[in-house]
Amino acid sequence: MEPGEAAPAAAEEKGGQEEEDFGYQLFPDRNKKPQSFLVRSFFTFHNKCQLMLRITLDTNPYAQLLLEAMKQSGCTVFNDRHFSCENCDGCVSGGFDSATSQIVLCQNNIRHQSHMNRVVTHELIHAFDHCRAHVDWFKNVKHLACSEIRAANLSGDCTLMNEIARFKFGLKGHHQTCVRDRAIRSILAVRKVSKETAEKAVDEVFDACFNDLEPFGRIPHSKTDAKRAYRDFQNRDRYNANL
Repeated sequence: MEPGEAAPAAAEEKGGQEEEDFGYQLFPDRNKKPQSFLVRSFFTFHNKCQLMLRITLDTNPYAQLLLEAMKQSGCTVFNDRHFSCENCDGCVSGGFDSATSQIVLCQNNIRHQSHMNRVVTHELIHAFDHCRAHVDWFKNVKHLACSEIRAANLSGDCTLMNEIARFKFGLKGHHQTCVRDRAIRSILAVRKVSKETAEKAVDEVFDACFNDLEPFGRIPHSKTDAKRAYRDFQNRDRYNANL
């Protein structure tokens, strides 16, 4: 997950007691009874979140490619079923709830369309990984680390412009450094592990997961790159369909 984002996951219970929350405390609305449409319609944050989400899904090439890839993998994404705009802890922007296969969008923290684009893309990468692989989000920190590396690498989190906006500058290897740092921060946000454990997990899987570029086929450093990747994906799909 993007730092400032966290992935809630199903809490395990032992003897009727919750053993670990897996980041759910960052998403308080997860355990509340859903509000009626009439009630939610009065909250501007919710309406704005829904509108920005629709724009992202309809126009953003990162999201469009991931939606196509998930559909091909047998995991069609439906707006009303797989996305939920909710109020979250002040430090997070979104998360992937693997227990419900649902992406949480923090309506009180996502204020701009570009931010929504990045959060949706980031969480769709987690959803894609959940669809295509047997990811043990709860017990295997290496699995979590791999998906965090891929999300930071492929979602645009570490583009030059985003890093400049964070007042972070670097030359050779800066993209890899950004991906590593953000993956570690994301793990620490949702798992009660030491920084050393998170760093070790990221370092052990970094090369393999950094070079796993599915479904983009390249690192999309800009929206132009994402558009090319989307076009290449569509062409690859048409080619395979004719074999």
